[in-house]
Amino acid sequence: MTEMPELTEDQRIALEAAAFRRLVQHLRDRHDVENIDLMNLAGFCRNCLSNWYREAGEQAGLAISKDASREMVYGMPYEDWKKLYQGEASDAQKAAFALNNPHK
Repeated sequence: MTEMPELTEDQRIALEAAAFRRLVQHLRDRHDVENIDLMNLAGFCRNCLSNWYREAGEQAGLAISKDASREMVYGMPYEDWKKLYQGEASDAQKAAFALNNPHK
């Protein structure tokens, strides 16, 4: 097993932040990937990520609205993204979501 280099707290935070920014950009670029598919396969979606971002802000004493955190993840207002990219979920997607929904 390859050893992880010893990192300072600042280095660890910087690397985590860079990975987070890359994930967000990847999700912005892959608007063809539906949130329901993300939920069915990975147990989280863009909305979950925006909620985690908002909750982290709250823990840091920052008031970040649901709309603002979603815009940060989607790169635009959520309602605009839905109109542009969100399709109707298929019966199979809905059934998988009902079976696997981690938010039960």
